[in-house]
Amino acid sequence: MTAVLVLEGPNLNLVGTREPEIYGYDTLDQIHAAIATRAAELALAVDFFQSNHEGALIDRLHRRDFDVAIVNAGGLTHTSIALRDALLAVQRPFIEVHLSDPAMREPFRHVNFLQDIALESIVGQGARGYHLALESIARRFGGGGG
Repeated sequence: MTAVLVLEGPNLNLVGTREPEIYGYDTLDQIHAAIATRAAELALAVDFFQSNHEGALIDRLHRRDFDVAIVNAGGLTHTSIALRDALLAVQRPFIEVHLSDPAMREPFRHVNFLQDIALESIVGQGARGYHLALESIARRFGGGGG
């Protein structure tokens, strides 16, 4: 079974209450429950890790106990060369997901250190973006083996 790590960065723990007009009203726990349900339907194993600390995200990647990742790096997308380096170093493919579309927001959000190394980027789809990423993973890697 393909093992999927959903890795989420700073402030995503506040989804549902933080600027819901941008990020939606579902909490991260609700989003994760829906992801887990969809992953099971697609025969994918899924694990979640969210941290407000860049080093914790990097340490989690270094465990290399997954086949493919879905990464919503939050604000670190625009600032973290260290996270980019970790994603390259662990040699695992990943799909980048953002609830909003950073390109349609403030100019500083137009910088993206992850997009060119991701298999694909899914932006502006809200929580549905995670489901689209799972479906892409199932198509690319299958659910039955990694």
